[in-house]
Amino acid sequence: MSSKRLPTTIRSDGKTQFTWELARHSIGEELVVYPAFEKYIADGKAMADKDRAEHAKAKELLNTFQQLKPSIPEFERTLKQLMGELSEHIKGEEQEDMPKLEQSLPGGESAELATSFQRTKKFVPTRSHPSAPDKPPFETVVGLMTAPIDKLGDIFRRFPKD
Repeated sequence: MSSKRLPTTIRSDGKTQFTWELARHSIGEELVVYPAFEKYIADGKAMADKDRAEHAKAKELLNTFQQLKPSIPEFERTLKQLMGELSEHIKGEEQEDMPKLEQSLPGGESAELATSFQRTKKFVPTRSHPSAPDKPPFETVVGLMTAPIDKLGDIFRRFPKD
């Protein structure tokens, strides 16, 4: 955003949408993309561990953010902090991690990985759970157990239509 102040008039459905998308994206990466780093890239385990550590910071901030009301001052501060963490993480993924993965994948695997990532995002939790395990196989088990609880809670929130 170009202005110094972030909008503090975010409606609760917009906040829910943001939380929902970010939580699903992060968990999808942990379940699909990071194991691919480890499988196909020589230093992939180190890359995945670095990205998991970055996700842990973002999950803590998202967990705080998802509990805040847009009308309080801490909301804007937390959102700025979260966006700062995400900006650095995204930059590293776009400039280094994903190009390395793309170069290392066998033919046809890129499309399969993308499909798996999109499919996985439909079955994972919709809220941040920073204390949940982030390494296989525990992340999968906890995610599958937590997702229905999140979705039940979402019924009582203004839930995104997508």
